[in-house]
Amino acid sequence: MIYYDKSPKNKGGYRMKIKICIGSSCHLRGSETVVKRIQELVKEQGMDEQIELGGSFCMGKCSRKVSVKVDDEIYHIGPEEVDEFFFKIIGKEE
Repeated sequence: MIYYDKSPKNKGGYRMKIKICIGSSCHLRGSETVVKRIQELVKEQGMDEQIELGGSFCMGKCSRKVSVKVDDEIYHIGPEEVDEFFFKIIGKEE
């Protein structure tokens, strides 16, 4: 599913939707650290208007790392993998 933001600030219209699991299992695996780092990277890269961040409870993959859903795709990352994940999947390093 693709989300569009028609606000004047988002000239392209497309708004990537990212949900990070904050359920108990993912919390124990470091979801708080993942959330904070993704928030930092979004701001550092000036992507505030292109990305909608949100929390989610269990995505049904509790035996893995922290679940992160980008649009319709679910990924599993640990706190130490956030930067690599961000630049590979979400944004491009300049």
